[in-house]
Amino acid sequence: MGANIAEEEETQNMVLYTTAGDPHTYEEAEKDQQWRAAMDNEIAAIERNDTWELTVLPNNSRKIGVKWIYKTKLNEKGEVDKYKARLVAKGYAQQHGIDYTEVFAPAARWDTIRMVLAIAAQRKWKVYQLDVKSAFLHGKLDEDVYVEQPLGYEKKGEEHKVLKLKKALYGLKQAPRAWFSRIETCFVKEGFARCPSEHTLFVKIGEDKKIMIVCIYVDDLVFTGSDERMFADFKASMKREFDMTDLGKMKFFLGVEVVQNDEGIYLSQRKYALEVLERFGLEKANSVRNPMIPGMKLMRNEDGEQVDVTQYKQMVGSLMYLSITRPDLMFGIGLISRYMEKPTTLHM
Repeated sequence: MGANIAEEEETQNMVLYTTAGDPHTYEEAEKDQQWRAAMDNEIAAIERNDTWELTVLPNNSRKIGVKWIYKTKLNEKGEVDKYKARLVAKGYAQQHGIDYTEVFAPAARWDTIRMVLAIAAQRKWKVYQLDVKSAFLHGKLDEDVYVEQPLGYEKKGEEHKVLKLKKALYGLKQAPRAWFSRIETCFVKEGFARCPSEHTLFVKIGEDKKIMIVCIYVDDLVFTGSDERMFADFKASMKREFDMTDLGKMKFFLGVEVVQNDEGIYLSQRKYALEVLERFGLEKANSVRNPMIPGMKLMRNEDGEQVDVTQYKQMVGSLMYLSITRPDLMFGIGLISRYMEKPTTLHM
């Protein structure tokens, strides 16, 4: 799975966690001190990373627009964690061969993450998590890309100038590729070996055959192993190279709650499941013990009353993501997903 696809999936999933009061425009956000501070932090991070430089747009070149995206991020308890303002390039305006070439970057599959967690539970290892702040801003660009100055942060007296990007910006088509190439180079330099069948999985063997395993999902690093000293060295090296947040023990990852104790490692999507029910107006529906009625058979129902195709697909997609921790749903999901093209009330 490419990081650009993974980022899109994550964005779709995070819609469920977004507070209804999130601003949609810069004009709304600038009136709120919290959102204004979030935008200031984003610009400060971009400038601290030496992402761009102010210049005059060369002849025969064009600039790409940018926009602000606002999102209230919640923790595993549903409480406000932080207010996030992200400056995003309008990548849909880019042209292949001019503004970008390669775009693909791998992202860890849940199969891989579950396998790492299973190994850690079996060997009684702790699993930790690091978050890279503004990860895509670290990726270096090979192409000349120019963007307009962000709304609210134009340079006085030089509003006619543009920003030439030295490093990637969120929204650029090549941003995931540039970021992954950067962090992969860093891992190789630190002595990690990449798994040949899973390019987001890195393993390092230390003294006395001590081992450390790292899994990358876009800007989240999940790691475990047999030596806490290797962990400390790894975190120190990462913080020297990137702006990192040490999240400690893995607790909440892509909508999945993680509990680690002496008995093992437990995964749950209780919060996500409740939000899916609320999203589709089913929070007051009666509960059942089986994922589907035993012996039930579905078939094409050409004469049946058709339902909203978009809503049906959203329901199936939400259930697919829920199957990360509920494999007992897989048979039912596989059955209803056969009728995505023309679902009827029977399938709903």
